[in-house]
Amino acid sequence: MTDLTIWTYDWVPEGPRGLVRDLRLRWACEEAGLPYAVRTVPFEGRDAEHFARQPFGQVPFLNDGDLEIFESGAGLLHLARKSDRLMPSDPVGAAETLEWTIAALNSVEMVTVPWWFLNISGDPANGLTGWMTQRLDHVEGVLRARDWLAAGRFTVADLLMADVLRVPKVRAFGDRPATEAYVARITDRPAFKQARADQIALFEAADLTRKA
Repeated sequence: MTDLTIWTYDWVPEGPRGLVRDLRLRWACEEAGLPYAVRTVPFEGRDAEHFARQPFGQVPFLNDGDLEIFESGAGLLHLARKSDRLMPSDPVGAAETLEWTIAALNSVEMVTVPWWFLNISGDPANGLTGWMTQRLDHVEGVLRARDWLAAGRFTVADLLMADVLRVPKVRAFGDRPATEAYVARITDRPAFKQARADQIALFEAADLTRKA
Protein backbone atom coordinates (compact mmCIF):
# COMPACT_ATOMS: atom_id res chain seq x y z
CA MET A 1 0.00 0.00 0.00
CA THR A 2 1.10 3.56 -0.71
CA ASP A 3 -0.43 6.90 0.13
CA LEU A 4 0.85 8.46 -3.12
CA THR A 5 -1.34 8.18 -6.20
CA ILE A 6 -0.47 9.93 -9.46
CA TRP A 7 -3.37 10.52 -11.83
CA THR A 8 -2.96 10.68 -15.59
CA TYR A 9 -5.04 10.09 -18.71
CA ASP A 10 -6.15 6.58 -19.63
CA TRP A 11 -4.88 7.16 -23.19
CA VAL A 12 -3.33 9.86 -25.36
CA PRO A 13 -2.41 9.92 -29.06
CA GLU A 14 1.07 8.76 -29.98
CA GLY A 15 2.60 12.25 -30.36
CA PRO A 16 2.58 13.37 -26.70
CA ARG A 17 3.54 9.99 -25.22
CA GLY A 18 6.60 10.34 -23.06
CA LEU A 19 5.82 14.05 -22.59
CA VAL A 20 2.57 14.03 -20.61
CA ARG A 21 3.34 15.76 -17.34
CA ASP A 22 2.45 12.95 -14.98
CA LEU A 23 5.94 11.81 -15.99
CA ARG A 24 7.38 14.58 -13.82
CA LEU A 25 5.75 13.15 -10.72
CA ARG A 26 6.63 9.56 -11.63
CA TRP A 27 10.23 10.64 -12.18
CA ALA A 28 10.41 12.43 -8.84
CA CYS A 29 9.08 9.39 -7.01
CA GLU A 30 11.57 7.14 -8.81
CA GLU A 31 14.46 9.45 -7.90
CA ALA A 32 13.40 9.63 -4.26
CA GLY A 33 12.47 5.96 -3.88
CA LEU A 34 8.91 6.90 -2.92
CA PRO A 35 6.37 4.14 -3.61
CA TYR A 36 3.42 5.30 -5.69
CA ALA A 37 0.44 4.09 -7.63
CA VAL A 38 -0.86 5.38 -10.96
CA ARG A 39 -4.55 5.76 -11.74
CA THR A 40 -6.28 7.21 -14.75
CA VAL A 41 -9.08 9.48 -15.84
CA PRO A 42 -10.62 9.48 -19.34
CA PHE A 43 -8.78 11.46 -22.00
CA GLU A 44 -12.01 11.82 -23.90
CA GLY A 45 -15.23 13.01 -22.30
CA ARG A 46 -13.73 14.61 -19.20
CA ASP A 47 -16.44 14.78 -16.59
CA ALA A 48 -17.34 16.95 -13.62
CA GLU A 49 -15.34 14.77 -11.23
CA HIS A 50 -12.17 15.42 -13.24
CA PHE A 51 -12.77 19.18 -13.22
CA ALA A 52 -13.41 19.06 -9.50
CA ARG A 53 -9.90 17.64 -9.04
CA GLN A 54 -8.18 19.69 -11.74
CA PRO A 55 -10.06 22.90 -12.63
CA PHE A 56 -8.60 23.00 -16.16
CA GLY A 57 -9.30 19.36 -17.02
CA GLN A 58 -5.59 18.56 -17.25
CA VAL A 59 -3.24 16.03 -15.67
CA PRO A 60 -1.48 15.25 -13.48
CA PHE A 61 -2.98 15.56 -10.08
CA LEU A 62 -1.69 13.89 -6.96
CA ASN A 63 -3.20 12.24 -3.91
CA ASP A 64 -1.13 11.87 -0.76
CA GLY A 65 -3.54 10.18 1.61
CA ASP A 66 -6.40 12.64 2.01
CA LEU A 67 -4.39 15.49 0.47
CA GLU A 68 -5.17 16.41 -3.14
CA ILE A 69 -2.84 18.54 -5.27
CA PHE A 70 -3.15 19.65 -8.87
CA GLU A 71 -0.51 21.17 -11.20
CA SER A 72 2.75 19.33 -11.82
CA GLY A 73 4.87 22.04 -10.20
CA ALA A 74 2.88 21.95 -6.99
CA GLY A 75 3.04 18.17 -6.97
CA LEU A 76 6.80 18.21 -7.52
CA LEU A 77 7.41 20.61 -4.65
CA HIS A 78 5.22 18.48 -2.38
CA LEU A 79 7.23 15.38 -3.27
CA ALA A 80 10.51 17.26 -2.93
CA ARG A 81 9.73 18.05 0.69
CA LYS A 82 9.57 14.32 1.36
CA SER A 83 13.14 13.55 0.27
CA ASP A 84 16.54 15.17 0.57
CA ARG A 85 17.34 13.56 -2.78
CA LEU A 86 15.04 16.11 -4.41
CA MET A 87 15.49 19.16 -2.18
CA PRO A 88 18.25 19.78 0.39
CA SER A 89 17.17 20.33 3.95
CA ASP A 90 19.53 23.24 4.60
CA PRO A 91 17.95 26.70 4.09
CA VAL A 92 20.34 27.87 1.37
CA GLY A 93 20.09 24.69 -0.71
CA ALA A 94 16.31 24.60 -0.30
CA ALA A 95 15.98 28.24 -1.36
CA GLU A 96 18.16 27.71 -4.43
CA THR A 97 16.13 24.66 -5.39
CA LEU A 98 12.86 26.51 -4.94
CA GLU A 99 13.89 29.53 -7.00
CA TRP A 100 15.14 27.43 -9.92
CA THR A 101 12.04 25.23 -9.84
CA ILE A 102 9.88 28.34 -10.14
CA ALA A 103 12.20 29.71 -12.83
CA ALA A 104 11.72 26.55 -14.92
CA LEU A 105 7.97 27.05 -14.78
CA ASN A 106 7.66 30.81 -14.83
CA SER A 107 10.65 32.09 -16.82
CA VAL A 108 11.22 29.25 -19.29
CA GLU A 109 8.16 27.03 -19.74
CA MET A 110 5.74 29.96 -19.86
CA VAL A 111 7.57 31.04 -23.03
CA THR A 112 8.47 27.69 -24.61
CA VAL A 113 4.98 26.18 -24.44
CA PRO A 114 3.15 28.98 -26.28
CA TRP A 115 6.05 29.21 -28.75
CA TRP A 116 5.75 25.48 -29.43
CA PHE A 117 1.96 25.74 -29.79
CA LEU A 118 2.16 28.58 -32.29
CA ASN A 119 4.90 26.73 -34.17
CA ILE A 120 2.87 23.56 -34.66
CA SER A 121 -0.18 25.68 -35.49
CA GLY A 122 1.56 26.94 -38.61
CA ASP A 123 3.26 30.12 -37.41
CA PRO A 124 6.97 29.17 -37.19
CA ALA A 125 7.98 32.85 -37.26
CA ASN A 126 5.71 33.72 -34.36
CA GLY A 127 6.37 36.77 -32.24
CA LEU A 128 7.60 34.76 -29.26
CA THR A 129 10.75 33.56 -31.01
CA GLY A 130 12.93 36.45 -29.88
CA TRP A 131 11.69 36.20 -26.31
CA MET A 132 12.29 32.46 -26.19
CA THR A 133 15.74 32.85 -27.71
CA GLN A 134 16.68 35.30 -24.99
CA ARG A 135 15.45 33.01 -22.20
CA LEU A 136 17.22 29.96 -23.60
CA ASP A 137 20.42 31.95 -24.04
CA HIS A 138 20.28 32.98 -20.38
CA VAL A 139 19.89 29.34 -19.34
CA GLU A 140 22.80 28.38 -21.59
CA GLY A 141 24.98 30.94 -19.84
CA VAL A 142 24.13 29.49 -16.45
CA LEU A 143 24.76 25.93 -17.58
CA ARG A 144 28.15 26.79 -19.06
CA ALA A 145 29.26 27.70 -15.54
CA ARG A 146 27.80 24.81 -13.53
CA ASP A 147 26.63 21.22 -13.79
CA TRP A 148 23.53 21.66 -11.63
CA LEU A 149 21.14 24.54 -11.07
CA ALA A 150 21.01 24.45 -7.27
CA ALA A 151 22.89 23.20 -4.22
CA GLY A 152 25.79 21.83 -6.28
CA ARG A 153 23.93 18.61 -7.09
CA PHE A 154 20.85 17.14 -8.75
CA THR A 155 17.57 18.44 -7.32
CA VAL A 156 13.95 18.68 -8.38
CA ALA A 157 14.90 21.95 -10.11
CA ASP A 158 17.08 20.01 -12.56
CA LEU A 159 14.35 17.44 -13.06
CA LEU A 160 11.87 20.14 -14.02
CA MET A 161 14.21 22.29 -16.11
CA ALA A 162 15.42 19.26 -18.07
CA ASP A 163 11.83 18.18 -18.67
CA VAL A 164 10.97 21.61 -20.02
CA LEU A 165 14.05 21.74 -22.25
CA ARG A 166 13.86 18.18 -23.59
CA VAL A 167 10.91 19.00 -25.88
CA PRO A 168 12.46 18.25 -29.29
CA LYS A 169 11.52 21.46 -31.07
CA VAL A 170 12.70 23.59 -28.16
CA ARG A 171 15.94 21.65 -27.68
CA ALA A 172 16.77 21.88 -31.39
CA PHE A 173 16.12 25.61 -31.53
CA GLY A 174 19.58 27.20 -31.63
CA ASP A 175 23.12 26.08 -30.86
CA ARG A 176 23.45 25.66 -27.09
CA PRO A 177 25.94 22.89 -26.32
CA ALA A 178 25.87 23.32 -22.53
CA THR A 179 22.09 23.00 -22.52
CA GLU A 180 22.22 19.99 -24.82
CA ALA A 181 24.77 18.25 -22.61
CA TYR A 182 22.73 19.09 -19.50
CA VAL A 183 19.51 17.63 -20.89
CA ALA A 184 21.31 14.53 -22.19
CA ARG A 185 22.99 13.94 -18.83
CA ILE A 186 19.83 14.31 -16.78
CA THR A 187 17.58 12.29 -19.07
CA ASP A 188 20.17 9.50 -18.96
CA ARG A 189 19.32 8.97 -15.30
CA PRO A 190 17.72 5.56 -14.59
CA ALA A 191 14.78 7.18 -12.78
CA PHE A 192 13.85 9.21 -15.87
CA LYS A 193 14.15 6.21 -18.16
CA GLN A 194 11.93 4.13 -15.87
CA ALA A 195 9.29 6.84 -15.55
CA ARG A 196 9.18 7.45 -19.30
CA ALA A 197 9.02 3.75 -20.14
CA ASP A 198 6.20 3.19 -17.66
CA GLN A 199 4.18 6.08 -19.05
CA ILE A 200 4.54 4.90 -22.63
CA ALA A 201 3.68 1.32 -21.64
CA LEU A 202 0.45 2.53 -20.03
CA PHE A 203 -0.68 4.27 -23.21
CA GLU A 204 0.42 1.41 -25.46
CA ALA A 205 -1.62 -1.02 -23.32
CA ALA A 206 -4.60 1.29 -23.76
CA ASP A 207 -4.20 1.02 -27.53
CA LEU A 208 -4.93 -2.69 -27.30
CA THR A 209 -8.01 -2.07 -25.17
CA ARG A 210 -9.35 0.50 -27.64
CA LYS A 211 -8.87 -1.92 -30.55
CA ALA A 212 -10.58 -4.83 -28.79
